[in-house]
Amino acid sequence: MNLVAQRKWFYLFSLLLLIPGILSLTFWHLRLGIDFAGGAVATLGWEKSDKSVADLKKLAEEAKLSNLSVQATGNNELLVRYAAGSQDEAKSRLTQVEDKLKPAVTGLSEKSFAVVGPSVSKSLTEKAIKAVIVASVFIIFYIAWAFRAVRAPASAWAFGVMAVVALLHDLLVTAGIFSILGHFLLWVEVDSLFITAMLTVLGFSVHDTIVVFDRIRENLKLNPRRPLEEVVNDSLAQTLGRSLNTSLTVLLTLLALFMLGSTATRGFVLALLIGVTTGTYSSIFVASMLLVSWQKFKLRRKSAASVGAPQPAGQNV
Repeated sequence: MNLVAQRKWFYLFSLLLLIPGILSLTFWHLRLGIDFAGGAVATLGWEKSDKSVADLKKLAEEAKLSNLSVQATGNNELLVRYAAGSQDEAKSRLTQVEDKLKPAVTGLSEKSFAVVGPSVSKSLTEKAIKAVIVASVFIIFYIAWAFRAVRAPASAWAFGVMAVVALLHDLLVTAGIFSILGHFLLWVEVDSLFITAMLTVLGFSVHDTIVVFDRIRENLKLNPRRPLEEVVNDSLAQTLGRSLNTSLTVLLTLLALFMLGSTATRGFVLALLIGVTTGTYSSIFVASMLLVSWQKFKLRRKSAASVGAPQPAGQNV
């Protein structure tokens, strides 16, 4: 199967993933959690209740506070997060949640309460962006050095640049999907765990891409005169099963955590699920395809330059 010949369809699919996400990020933005937007965090506990924790969670959500997030953290406990400015405002809004719960529980008490400012989030965001930029630069230089023995028709620098383009594709798709989901689902929000998930996706994406690139490099050494398109297609066929099987084991684990794990880490696991899936796709169907497209672009430009070059005197044109 000639996958490389179908690369335009893979590019189209990537655009279908990227464009809605970019539009959502532009108009709806990301739903910021308490870590970024600031607000209050409280833990409410009770002695006994005839209702389940899930029912009590729905009762608490009826308070309809701004950026309200209610999570069950254990037996007879709810973690409540919501937007608030001052300490008095935060206390007043917590009272609204307690009023919803009191008729359904006995011995309602406030286990913990804190007001979080957004100043920490600004520093965290800046550091995360810097980490992505620095990591991308080092990845380009490292791959260019590791693939320095590669000669035409490929380029060591092209391997590094395409790997970074693929990982930025993964990060943007993940952020875009989170923006869309956050617009419709209250529990999908960006917090410090989301940043951790994005950096994890970055590492996973590069790891999977390098596995494919390494096979391309080895096949180029064995067949230096073969067209790059054929070498890349053979390399994908040789690594496709390995890449899919490796990713599938990770995805099955993440899916189990998402379905059976704590609600406190559900957003983190969801970001990893999206990122790992996208990373697997981009490693096979984006990064390698971009290598071929870049090489063909260089050949067309070289051909156009040779056609437009001045001919020696006396030579018929």
